Amino acid sequence: MKAPRLLVVLGLVLTLAGCGGKKAAEPEASTTTTTTARTTEVRVYWLRDGKVWPVGRDIDTASGLVNGAVAQLLVGPTDQEKSALGAKTAIPGSVTKAVIATSAGVATVKLSGALSKPGLAQLVYTLTQFPTVDSVSVAGRSYTRADFEELTPAILVESPLAFEVVSSPLRARGTANTFEATFDYDVIDAKGKVVAHDFVTATSGNGMRGTFELSAPLANASAGPGKLVVYEISAANGKRIHVAEIPLQLRAS
Repeated sequence: MKAPRLLVVLGLVLTLAGCGGKKAAEPEASTTTTTTARTTEVRVYWLRDGKVWPVGRDIDTASGLVNGAVAQLLVGPTDQEKSALGAKTAIPGSVTKAVIATSAGVATVKLSGALSKPGLAQLVYTLTQFPTVDSVSVAGRSYTRADFEELTPAILVESPLAFEVVSSPLRARGTANTFEATFDYDVIDAKGKVVAHDFVTATSGNGMRGTFELSAPLANASAGPGKLVVYEISAANGKRIHVAEIPLQLRAS
């Protein structure tokens, strides 16, 4: 769900009194300056089947990217995210405030309540998306994404985000920790047709998380609701495992 753009209207009326004359000078016309708030998209991480998963949020840059992203994290998932993704949050309603100070790559966070490990994973993933944040300090302890490997899906797609509009070629990126660093993907169009399929090799696997990028041409894809499906093929029985679906809006190719 996109946050509405805000309009900030500043009115400045200058009225000059007459000097030495019998009649006051006519007031000058009001000068009104209209400024449109600038927004940008950030990622906020919920839990999907108990693992962190990103969604997009538009935030007002005036509040700062770091503070804006955490503020959205405290709000919780939207109804659409709950129904389409099964998104949940481990951050309790009692945590309503976060004070964040960033210095030398560390974001120090003071919260109005305590977080469980899944809640910490959401917070750390959300904050470390920014290049100015390498680690997160909460209650005197420092965390990085590596501290939450068991709460990270085997294949984590960080772009495109759910519900995003995409066109050919579909470009995706993220991290993976799969057997021999490989996994497969399908792109399915609005008619349920698989319009792209291939395998991907991440930079590492077999217990060590690596990064990946893919580019999928969408030949003859039908426009409308579609999805990117990522999965690993089990070496034991050839079945699909670690399946994740990202609902998308496909543009006609």
